[in-house]
Amino acid sequence: MNPKFKKIDAEYAKNTEKISALQNRQKELEKQRRELENLDIVGLVRGMGMTAEELSALMKASRENRLVSDQNKQEEHHEEI
Repeated sequence: MNPKFKKIDAEYAKNTEKISALQNRQKELEKQRRELENLDIVGLVRGMGMTAEELSALMKASRENRLVSDQNKQEEHHEEI
């Protein structure tokens, strides 16, 4: 067997292990990041003294306002044409 092939094969295997380790670390960092974001969000909501129901209503109203705003923008753009 060609000695270059053995060298490349060894490096390939080494890189595969590194990639796997980095992917696992990335998943762990994503998990930690999401946990911190969630803690921040909960802290903000509690700081405002909102209940879960009030937060849900606020988010629903925000989504509805955004949809109405997007529709108005589309209508304005269509009228300009």
